[in-house]
Amino acid sequence: MRIAVTGSIATDHLMVFPGRFTDQLLPEQLAHISLSFLVDRLEVRRGGVAANIAFGLGGFDLSPLLVGAVGTDFAEYAVWLKEHGVDTGGVHISAERQTARFMCITDEDANQIAAFYAGAMTEAHDIDLRALVTGADRPGLVLVSPNDPAAMLRHTAECRTLGLPFAADPSQQLARLDGDQVRDLVDGAAWLFTNEYEAALLKERTGWSRTEILAVVGTWVTTLGEKGVRIESAGQPPLDVPAIPDTDTADPTGVGDAFRAGFLAAVSHGVPLEPAARLGCALASVVLGAVGSQSYEVDLAQLSGIVERAYGPGTAAPLAPVLGEHS
Repeated sequence: MRIAVTGSIATDHLMVFPGRFTDQLLPEQLAHISLSFLVDRLEVRRGGVAANIAFGLGGFDLSPLLVGAVGTDFAEYAVWLKEHGVDTGGVHISAERQTARFMCITDEDANQIAAFYAGAMTEAHDIDLRALVTGADRPGLVLVSPNDPAAMLRHTAECRTLGLPFAADPSQQLARLDGDQVRDLVDGAAWLFTNEYEAALLKERTGWSRTEILAVVGTWVTTLGEKGVRIESAGQPPLDVPAIPDTDTADPTGVGDAFRAGFLAAVSHGVPLEPAARLGCALASVVLGAVGSQSYEVDLAQLSGIVERAYGPGTAAPLAPVLGEHS
């Protein structure tokens, strides 16, 4: 199954602070915060949620269609993505704005403070998804990930019009969306992706309970950090899949994107939910040990070994459609 990935495409500026943010916060001065962190390291990396996920899917030879807006500074990045199996034919190039920037500081507890400059991403709402997904290469799923809010709403509406299954991944944009918008993005999604905090925020924004959310989506996937992932569907008991234990942490940026790539790669091949989640967790552990969200290669033998060591002998076998002879 081919997947179209819509959302942000950005350059990441990743900095490391050799201390704890919490040690710098004075409870009695929270209304007057003025802090500057002297960082030890700066890494400039390729990123953006949609680009990260597409990069991962490309590593599984799925030829994902990347849909988003960038600036004229995107040329080198485009070559990189094409070299890693990503179809960039759905990328709009702005004549006026630069590609989005993600600026993030990570402390020694892996807490992060970040800022995001949208740049060319503000033009993503001009992209007509209908012109990109018709014909022989029509995708079997469209992932609507964090993007210009108007673009997210437009692409979701276009999926409904075209009868295309879609996955809702509002993620960081939940803070910018009102209740009506979030309900519109979620209603009818074949898949819903959140982390644990976003799951609570989603309920607050929509005014819906967990049961009400499960009534309007196919499957809800919630990543839980070091606790793994929870998968829920209406009328079914929750499925909890633990994370890969004893994983070295170099940089948490892009870990959730890697999980989505691994999980959706498995799902696209018809793999059941539990082994699909295990593959997602395995790929997430690889990215957690790298600096930058695209500083890794999808190594099928390595992923098979990670799954077998973490979940037991034979657990890679159901992943044969994805991992082939390495399962």
